[in-house]
Amino acid sequence: MEPRKWRRLRARAYEIVEVGVTQDLPSRLFDYALAAFIVLNAFVVSLETVAPLEARYRGFFTAFEILSVSIFSIEYVVRIWTAVENPRYDPRKPWRARLRFALSFYAIVDLLAILPSIVAFVVWSDLRVFRILRLLRLLKLVRYSVAVTTLSRVFYEERRALTAAFAIMVGLGTLSASLIYFVERNAQPDVFSSVPASMWWALTTLTTVGYGDVVPVTPLGKVVGGLTMIFGIGVYALPIGIIASGFAREIHKREFVITWDMVARVPLFSDLSAQEVGQIAALLRSRVVERGTVIARKGDPAHGMYFIITGSVEIQTTPAPVQLKDGDFFGEIALLHKSKRSANVISQAKTRLMVLDAEDFQNLIEIDPKIGEHVKNVAEKREEFRRRGDITAEELAQGTVIR
Repeated sequence: MEPRKWRRLRARAYEIVEVGVTQDLPSRLFDYALAAFIVLNAFVVSLETVAPLEARYRGFFTAFEILSVSIFSIEYVVRIWTAVENPRYDPRKPWRARLRFALSFYAIVDLLAILPSIVAFVVWSDLRVFRILRLLRLLKLVRYSVAVTTLSRVFYEERRALTAAFAIMVGLGTLSASLIYFVERNAQPDVFSSVPASMWWALTTLTTVGYGDVVPVTPLGKVVGGLTMIFGIGVYALPIGIIASGFAREIHKREFVITWDMVARVPLFSDLSAQEVGQIAALLRSRVVERGTVIARKGDPAHGMYFIITGSVEIQTTPAPVQLKDGDFFGEIALLHKSKRSANVISQAKTRLMVLDAEDFQNLIEIDPKIGEHVKNVAEKREEFRRRGDITAEELAQGTVIR
């Protein structure tokens, strides 16, 4: 049985090294420092290929490589050690949890980041292949990139469509190579000697690269070449369209989940069905403001409510101002009453907001009266709604009072 202090240390190490578990300062500093060090490694490996620099600073490059291998090795060992804390694995069998992690994609990337250098050190060789393989460390950045993670998810979800598109591309390439072979083989027997030999022409033509090293010379061959280019423009663009639409869909899905969750946490909407919350979330529009922007001014008519996606705002209430951050909201009474803002709202940093206009909300109520009836019932139960101001104490319950 492990000592409790040892388990706490392992759990804390897991929180720091694993991306996305916590967002406290040590975890963020570790992520930023390691990502910067990975980029620096790639830069140094590139400089090492310059012969004059390599000859002059060989000692520095060797020392830097030893430092890099040491840091990445410690990181790898810590990740193996803390794999037991991963909820995806069975903590009752630590050896199995660590083995499953060691066979995962990210663990294999971590191992490849240090293995070439370790082999080179052991063999004491200066083989170029080992030096180039150190660029595999750039793959470690995948762990820290939301965009790359999203793209990998798109590839997985669109795998059937991409497979079908690839099959069409291969079929079209084979057909084009076969046609040009039968048309041009007599005129250019050395160039179009077989269908496989004609594949190079088919690939460069379908992708519209057209190097010009292999071209048809007969009239019929030029017709085949023209048709091949036209079909290539449409067919070879299929994977790009599939990936682009899938990526956009993933981004919108992620944003919709965030906004849906924020709407569902508003007291006025907490008892609505998932479909009704989705209808309200669909009405939200994005707004980005710079630091120091007055989002709402005291005494102005209230035209809607705001959700804070990123950033922070300060509501200048008395006797002390209130600061709202990611996930907070304000101004919900504007959806129910034609009130006025009771305080200034100023952004404290670059802030991304989602705005729900009162007019759009009223239009939704007209379309779906059940939502309006529910909101009215909730409002009647909340004494705070009887206040004249738009921003009430209950709305600021999640905020931080600044003393």
